[in-house]
Amino acid sequence: MAFRNLLGEAQLISEPISVLHGIFDTSIRLNHELLMFDDITEAPGHRVVVNLLTRPRLCSALGIAPEEFIDLLGWAMDNPSNPLITETGPVLENIQETVNLDTLPIPHHWREDRGRYMSASIIIAEYNGIRNTSFHRQFVRDRNHVVARIVPRHLRTMMEEARSHGSEVNIAVVNAPDPTVLLAAAMSFNDNIDELNVAASLHQKIHNEPLKLTELPNGIHVPADSEYAMWGRITTENDSEGPYVDITGTVDDVRQEPVIEIDGITHRNDPIFHALIPGESEHKTLMGLPRAPTIKSAVNEVCECLDVHMTEGGCGWLAAVVKIRVNSEGDGMRAITAALDGHKSMKMVTVVDEDIDITNPVRVEWAMMTRWQPDIDSLILSGQKGSSLDPSRHEDGNTSKIGIDATIPWNADKSSYTSVQ
Repeated sequence: MAFRNLLGEAQLISEPISVLHGIFDTSIRLNHELLMFDDITEAPGHRVVVNLLTRPRLCSALGIAPEEFIDLLGWAMDNPSNPLITETGPVLENIQETVNLDTLPIPHHWREDRGRYMSASIIIAEYNGIRNTSFHRQFVRDRNHVVARIVPRHLRTMMEEARSHGSEVNIAVVNAPDPTVLLAAAMSFNDNIDELNVAASLHQKIHNEPLKLTELPNGIHVPADSEYAMWGRITTENDSEGPYVDITGTVDDVRQEPVIEIDGITHRNDPIFHALIPGESEHKTLMGLPRAPTIKSAVNEVCECLDVHMTEGGCGWLAAVVKIRVNSEGDGMRAITAALDGHKSMKMVTVVDEDIDITNPVRVEWAMMTRWQPDIDSLILSGQKGSSLDPSRHEDGNTSKIGIDATIPWNADKSSYTSVQ
């Protein structure tokens, strides 16, 4: 019930609203507040929520302080556990007899987008005994097919292996599970770690009860209290996906991407569809927050890291501010190198002392202007692997990266660098 427990502060929108830009336009008009739409023109009986998972709301709902959040995610990554398998759950309360995605409240937000997209739905896939849970946006092509932008990570590898044998991959598309599942799905690991096991540890730690999974007809297990679950297959077919307004607020490319055939749909009674608006704060929270613990862990290998903030201007993905406690000469520069290694898509990192509020861009800029000399306190790297989300990357996909050491110079008179404000 945790997903629904987040909705108490939502502003209710009762007038009829269309999934075709109506949800998006209303959200813009109301400054992207937490909104609940209960009269969707194309999907009677279904409701929609937007702007749900901001960092403050997540921390409040999970009962943790913001400064504890990164360490909690890091702990769960290091201590996965097994979910509890149950025979049924609320997500199985209703089964759509004939698959028709058009009857679901899947929105077309930005007019630049190709069409209706599921951006907050996760994909759970299993192949050769390996399970993967991750975010991959899904364009609704027709009544029973979506085209998913499957980025080059574990699910892509799994799919390519299956295709090399002429096989399909059984999957589930899940919308609005417990937020612990969404956070785990947004994580990425070098090894094939089961994200649902990470979610199970988070769930047990926060809710003091196990994460329950239930089985869909194709054998995929999904969180039992999710609002929606669809089962199907990643086929051997590709089709056009995009354009799509991504996290940077810029329009992503059109690509040939895998087609998923949906074989069945199930949902809770009186279901609530989670409709993430691309490029807004919820998108940046879900993508950026799970990166912070990997950065912090990497920096802690070389110096004492206190906190990490993925910046709003960096779209929650391309830039971070790292707070360290300087214990030896060179800690700032070592932190820069480690942070860039900890999140390969990052383009800029700024390292500051423990007296700086890293969530306040004015204080971070103040640290730069009073503690940083560009010619000796900067690290610039060329020919680096860039993020596909960065429209300024070179044609070969590479980019340059910069690290800024805005810590107080070693052996300096620290009183000269201390703010009296």
